[in-house]
Amino acid sequence: MNDSHSSSFDSASKAAIDQNVGRSRRNGNGDLTLATDIPRHWHDIFWLGVFLFHLMGLALGLAVLGLNRFKKSDRFNFDRYTTNTTGTVGNSHGLTEDYWPMFGLGGGVGTVLGWAWLLLLGFQANHMMKISVHILTTYLAVVSVLCFWSEHFLWGVTFAIGAALQFLYVISVIDRLPFTMLVLQKAVKMVWSLPEVMRVSYAFMLVMLLWMGLWSFGAAGVVASNINLNGRWWLLVVLSLSLFWTGAVLCNTVHVIVSGMVFLVLIHGGREAASMPPNSLMKSLRYSVTKSFGSICYGSLFTAAIRTLRWEIRGLRSKIGKNECLLCCVDFLFHLVETLVRFFNKYAYVQIAVHGKSFNRSARDAWELFQSTGVEALIAYDCSGAVLLMVTLLGGLITGTCSGVWTHIKWDDDRVTMVGSTAMLMGMVLVGLAMVVVESAVTSIYICYAEDPLLIHRWDAEFFNQLSEALHQRLQHRSSRAREVLTQNRLNVGIQENVPL
Repeated sequence: MNDSHSSSFDSASKAAIDQNVGRSRRNGNGDLTLATDIPRHWHDIFWLGVFLFHLMGLALGLAVLGLNRFKKSDRFNFDRYTTNTTGTVGNSHGLTEDYWPMFGLGGGVGTVLGWAWLLLLGFQANHMMKISVHILTTYLAVVSVLCFWSEHFLWGVTFAIGAALQFLYVISVIDRLPFTMLVLQKAVKMVWSLPEVMRVSYAFMLVMLLWMGLWSFGAAGVVASNINLNGRWWLLVVLSLSLFWTGAVLCNTVHVIVSGMVFLVLIHGGREAASMPPNSLMKSLRYSVTKSFGSICYGSLFTAAIRTLRWEIRGLRSKIGKNECLLCCVDFLFHLVETLVRFFNKYAYVQIAVHGKSFNRSARDAWELFQSTGVEALIAYDCSGAVLLMVTLLGGLITGTCSGVWTHIKWDDDRVTMVGSTAMLMGMVLVGLAMVVVESAVTSIYICYAEDPLLIHRWDAEFFNQLSEALHQRLQHRSSRAREVLTQNRLNVGIQENVPL
């Protein structure tokens, strides 16, 4: 009985791979092409309007907050609104220009780190990724010690917990890192063969840096304001959420541009191929900042949070063991998040770039494609997104530390935490803009492998064989897990039937 189940599961896994290859045979006549000549339509226009309205309103608010204490204390007489119930006002924290240079340092360090990582990845991708994975735990622990030493107990505990969680996560996925590093190496190889997409990343980093100039001007005005501590923190939280959304929009815009280019290169067999359409980069850029921009704004609100939650729940689910009550609760959350992933996943941006669909439809189509071909098992095993997030976090921590240390030298109070934490977010956004080109290549490779595996075979035959072997192993692993669950359920049913009433 077990042998028959084993053979059926193994044959099912092989059938999934054969079906995947079969798709490539059906599409091998050139039907799979980038929709550059198909008329595209505007999608998710409501979210485009929301984002632009938020951006214009925020720009005005940032300018007012910064100017209020720029070269003159309380230029717009806002202090009358900060009077507390006792009739007194808060302590003055200086002028905008006292803090603006510290944010400027954060923006400069983040930009340099982003550019440096892209350059170093081209020469030593494998080593740089391994360093990022392992050094993040050490860096979090060191920052925790520094926080305790400077008597910031809460932040010390926070960074210590972060170091412990990072260490546990690396230990839990250590067996996946070789395959992850292989995929990242190939993605870097693809990106470095397209210098134009590297220039796009640099250009968007400069755009983000210009916006951060205004954003940090307003944030410096908040830190210098006469508002009480809680009020300043709430304002900074609102500004940080806005910066996170803006940074995610720019990152995902680069994602769409790079995905379109990578897909084109794989379809046509190289960027120098005669069939390669002219001005493909400019077309991809134009679509991403016009008709597809609403979908990018919409998806940027949710994808990052849902992806992070999915990683955490997967890690927790694999470590629970046989605690049935806790496993039941985690399984409920897991299935809820998996449902959300169908509507909000990073692979949607590839479909947006290739076919010009709306975000939700792109996300559903991408997920159904992975489910039908079995490639989802490979994606679940891959940790490239988490590794790139570690690089982003490390860049943000270094940026926040630089600005925080400078602030600590000048003032040893709550302003250190305010400047350091907001500068950390600035660094994460800037380094994330550099890392997104690699992530775009990874997602495009998986989409191409699911739609037409022979595209990957034509590009790199050895890598194609490695992907196919890994996919077969993951499908076999899932089959064996399914058999274990089935056997355990039968045993539980048998025990319950034999229990006397």
